[in-house]
Amino acid sequence: MNNKIDIYKHMNHIMSQLKTGILITCRLNDRVNSLTVAWGQVGFEWNKLIFTAFIRTGRYTHDMIVNKKEFTVNIPMEDKAGKILGFCGTKSGRDYDKAKELGLTFIESENVDVPGIKELPLTLECKVLYSQLQDKNNIPDDLKTEFYPQDAGSDYHSANRDFHTMFIAEIVGAYIAE
Repeated sequence: MNNKIDIYKHMNHIMSQLKTGILITCRLNDRVNSLTVAWGQVGFEWNKLIFTAFIRTGRYTHDMIVNKKEFTVNIPMEDKAGKILGFCGTKSGRDYDKAKELGLTFIESENVDVPGIKELPLTLECKVLYSQLQDKNNIPDDLKTEFYPQDAGSDYHSANRDFHTMFIAEIVGAYIAE
């Protein structure tokens, strides 16, 4: 069962968890994949409540979101998600069925064709409104050096050479899974 929530009442929790990691989950055809992220924001644009996700172009999740144009944001309610966040942040969905490896329980969403995850129960259902690749020429050199060093290929799990696509998505549903 999903208990609908008022996002504004959970904003502090969402932002504090984002600092340590949350999951972005997507589905394309019969594949579901989750990626740990620590870059994102909740906001308001075009008279819509939005979640902005920043996903590196080399990530498996990136192509899934580009093709499907929807995702869920999965946020732990307690500090028991370290193993999940660690695995999903270091293993590629190209090589692993992360949900199977971790024994995750999918919760069907109401407004998108992407599941929530019971183990990270605070869920935002999102539909992409706009996306844009970062323009590397407009990023200050010190940030490029720190966040985009060119020392690891795109297929390496800690690869950081790829720039991000910004996905601005309308939050079309929010709940805590029980």
